[in-house]
Amino acid sequence: MRSILPLLVLFFLSCSSSRYVIPETSHTIPVRADREFRAAWIATVANINWPSKPGLTTADQQKEAIELLEFLQAHHFNAAILQVRPQADALYPSELEPWSYFLTGQQGKAPDPYYDPLQFWVDEAHDRGIELHVWLNPYRAHHISGKEISDQSIIHTNPELVMKLKEGYWWMDPAQQGTQDRTTNVVMDLVNRYDIDGVHFDDYFYPYPSYNLGEDFPDNNSWNAYLQSGGKLSRGDWRRESVNVLIERIYRNIKEQKPHVKFGLSPFGIWRPGYPESIEGFDQYDQLYADARLWLNKGWIDYFTPQLYWPINRTAQSFPVLLGWWNSENVHNRHLWPGISVGRDTTDRNADETFNQIMISRGILPRSQGVVHWSISSLTLNPKTSKILLDGPYKKQALVPASPWLDNIRPLPPSVSSSQLLDEINFSWTPANENDNFRTVIYYRYGDRWNYTILNRNDRNFSLKKNSGGETNTVILNQVAITTTDRVGNESLPKIINVNE
Repeated sequence: MRSILPLLVLFFLSCSSSRYVIPETSHTIPVRADREFRAAWIATVANINWPSKPGLTTADQQKEAIELLEFLQAHHFNAAILQVRPQADALYPSELEPWSYFLTGQQGKAPDPYYDPLQFWVDEAHDRGIELHVWLNPYRAHHISGKEISDQSIIHTNPELVMKLKEGYWWMDPAQQGTQDRTTNVVMDLVNRYDIDGVHFDDYFYPYPSYNLGEDFPDNNSWNAYLQSGGKLSRGDWRRESVNVLIERIYRNIKEQKPHVKFGLSPFGIWRPGYPESIEGFDQYDQLYADARLWLNKGWIDYFTPQLYWPINRTAQSFPVLLGWWNSENVHNRHLWPGISVGRDTTDRNADETFNQIMISRGILPRSQGVVHWSISSLTLNPKTSKILLDGPYKKQALVPASPWLDNIRPLPPSVSSSQLLDEINFSWTPANENDNFRTVIYYRYGDRWNYTILNRNDRNFSLKKNSGGETNTVILNQVAITTTDRVGNESLPKIINVNE
């Protein structure tokens, strides 16, 4: 498959939209760190990824979290999307919803010894240069793997908002004001209390039909109340409008409080069959009542991650064909970072498919590259694929692409000093504004060749050898430039040090 990659990438580069232009940093050096969103979902529902089972000790939960974050750091990822609300519960202390069963093995029970898992994840992720996005399910009230329903569950505290589906799930009614208020309040509680980088919803809006064994969603009470109030929309449009109202409300509320916090959505990868013409499959617009194209068209998101969980060469659900169509709908030039998932086994075929999808997405979306991997276990349990990515597209570190609609002001350059230590030169720096500092980039030139290293928020010094290469091929360090980046990816102008002057 890799043999056709150069032609595929050139083809999609020629077809990609030229509208999306994120201003590049005006360096006075001829090099720029790579920019690409490299993220993985970390699911807590049913203990898919973390913690590995309910009721682990605090030490074991933290150990597993550190192992996942260190894997991401070592493989040059820069973002983690952590599920913190799997079933109207919380993997963090909340006055709005109970502690999650998936954390402690009992809904409503806090970790013992006590700690705040989300604060732990935020701190440890940021110390490793990894953005931490909180992932919430806006409507699921109880998952079939969630065991007993506690007295603190929304099913008991607010029975008017929920209904039981025939497969065993409980679901909140998206049309009810109480549902919309509750989800909004949970989101804003997280935004206000934690130093998170993003808020993320996945594809669960109205439930998949299978959850109710193919029968319609049981919302007759709220539908009849709508009709009696004089409502004129069709039932499908009424349901879609209920979701639309929540999406727009969440986006605007986040921006009013913390504009730098990104809002991301990860809908089912097909908007409707026939869009574009060759596409067949599930109709989220008609079945989940999710008008995902509208949300993208309206710019109610900062990044859009359609779940394109199909291979390149499947005609009816082709990865590049769907990605190209979504790109054509990105009229507000937001980040379009597809979700990818190509299999759970460790075959060469799956490794190549993952490699190729990353490269094709770079070709279609050259101005803001990135993908999100479902899920982190597909990488941690697949060393072959992980190695191919680290040796290939993820070989160099990358910064998260900037979001100029949120903030396009560069931080000021850092203050830099240097000192010589035998055969090395040590560089120390202080950011111009600690509150506007997330990562540091060290650019360095040996001879005529530039390279760079990306460091993290607590790093304050870095050493480079004066000479590179062996005795017969010595290359001298002659220039270093240091920049800092802020929370939305803006990079300062460089502080340049001419080493030999």
